Amino acid sequence: MIRLKDKYKNEVVQQLMKDFSYGNIMEVPKLKSIVLNVGMGEAIQDIKPLQAAARELAVISGQQAVITRAKKSIAAFKLRENMPIGSK
Repeated sequence: MIRLKDKYKNEVVQQLMKDFSYGNIMEVPKLKSIVLNVGMGEAIQDIKPLQAAARELAVISGQQAVITRAKKSIAAFKLRENMPIGSK
């Protein structure tokens, strides 16, 4: 995340100031948060694709991904409460 923030400060801000003719660096929009998440329907039958997706998110973000679980049961989707369904 630090590398992305440094790239934004050093390269993107300068380019935005040129493109939009900002007079002051405080006029440039700031990044507050970046949220990555993955929802997988096939994780109901098999957890391996979900673990692979969590590893990919970790590679992309540089942080350990957290497995998200269902808050409610939904019979139409054969989903039960607290089953793993995604990662963030």
